[in-house]
Amino acid sequence: MAKLQDKSSLEPISDELNLQGNLREYQKRGVAWLEYLERLGLNGCLADDMGLGKSVQVIARLVQERESLASEEEIGRWEDERNGENKGNKGEKRNRGDGKTRLSNVPPTLLIAPTSVVGNWQKEIAKFAPHLQSMIHHGSDRLQNPAEFKTACQQHDVIITSFTLARKDEKLLHSVEWQRIVLDEAQNIKNPKAAQTKAILKLSAKHRLALTGTPVENRLLDLWSIFNFLNPGYLGKEAQFRKSFEIPIQKDNNRIKSTTLKKLVEPLILRRVKTDKSIINDLPDKVEQKLYTNLTKEQASLYEVVVKDVEEKLQTVEGIQRKGLILSTLMKLKQICNHPAQFLQDNSEFSTERSHKLSRLVEMVDEAVSEGESLLIFSQFTEVCEQVEKYIKHNLRCNTYYLHGGTSRPRREKMITEFQEPDTEASVFILSLKAGGVGITLTKANHVFHFDRWWNPAVENQATDRAFRIGQQKNVFVHKFVAIGTLEEKIDQMIEDKKKLANAVVGNDESWLTELDNDAFKQLIALNKNAILE
Repeated sequence: MAKLQDKSSLEPISDELNLQGNLREYQKRGVAWLEYLERLGLNGCLADDMGLGKSVQVIARLVQERESLASEEEIGRWEDERNGENKGNKGEKRNRGDGKTRLSNVPPTLLIAPTSVVGNWQKEIAKFAPHLQSMIHHGSDRLQNPAEFKTACQQHDVIITSFTLARKDEKLLHSVEWQRIVLDEAQNIKNPKAAQTKAILKLSAKHRLALTGTPVENRLLDLWSIFNFLNPGYLGKEAQFRKSFEIPIQKDNNRIKSTTLKKLVEPLILRRVKTDKSIINDLPDKVEQKLYTNLTKEQASLYEVVVKDVEEKLQTVEGIQRKGLILSTLMKLKQICNHPAQFLQDNSEFSTERSHKLSRLVEMVDEAVSEGESLLIFSQFTEVCEQVEKYIKHNLRCNTYYLHGGTSRPRREKMITEFQEPDTEASVFILSLKAGGVGITLTKANHVFHFDRWWNPAVENQATDRAFRIGQQKNVFVHKFVAIGTLEEKIDQMIEDKKKLANAVVGNDESWLTELDNDAFKQLIALNKNAILE
């Protein structure tokens, strides 16, 4: 108890950590806090605001743990050798914390996330800690034989799966003793009676960690449910919690009870907000992140049909016809990556089940708006803008604006003025890239989403600068969607490579895409089978 109250025992993390990239000061404190709680045998909830980098803090903690265990293993071996107990193994090279091999005696971490971000986690691990071995447990070809699954787990540091599979593959996941279970978007277990929540509670692990920007989404029971996963019994049984805290606080606005609850949960929740001066000074003015999403089965099958079709046609066309074919193919594939309904043009349902990209966008918009933050969403397709606006307005019931090429000037001015009003509620402004990309100021927004990528960084940055310009009082968070295993990912990589080449500028249009030879173009548009998650 004394250690829990004494925050000075948070040990700063080593700058020598084998992490590709630098942690900001508040992120270092976050990793130190995670390590400190785990040392005490307690489980915490990392509840940082959206955009402050919860995932990189978790990855850094995994790296830190691995390195400290590696050095302990080395010390143990050195002592064994010194005591003459390990003479036969002197020449044998043991696993190091910085190599590609795993530490033999550490169980893997199980990471459970919404389906829409499963692929993103693997990308983040590969980016920040390429020496950590990760495996996605998802899709129809996932391992379902317990013996094979156990063996695979022993060869990996992190197993990534979805909330849906935590319920479906309950027995399989239960057969492994995990080092830790991490729940990303932990509000997914806010309903204690749901089968999914019950299945996750049965899993056994040495440590548990919840990540969520919204620990209390609708009612205090959400918080109880997350704590029931983290530290069962700490906030009492559900009925007891309702009687002691939820009813007096929510119904009667009982200050004493809310202060008591705050004292109970405070040591076990770390929440930093973007408006905190100490955090703001630690952030660059513009924080950019890629959001990798997978294709649904429906998207993948449409994608493959288009690729097969174009491969046959490429053999017979040349010159201007070939250019036209390539451009129309790129357009079709981009539409499929957005949403099947956009490509099919059949007035079918524009739902989140059919596109992980849409599902992730809606989750993030909901989180930002619930924090009172306004945002911009850009797409180069007016039909997507239209559908996204309808969906958000209808399902999230928030204030929306939509600007496109056909918007009259007075209407456009009125929307911008209304959106910029400082005292109005958080709003979502959806803009077609060409209509909203230049010449307007929307500094009330501090999140910018690029739903589909305009494959020219200059044009994308111009659009981002609607929010990131003089008059902006907050840090701007830029989120760029990329569909994994598709041409979106490959072109994103090409743009990054071009940026690296002495920061060379990619022309002012997409003409460079049509200059590729047939084989290079086929490679570009090929669908990587790992991209499909169902």
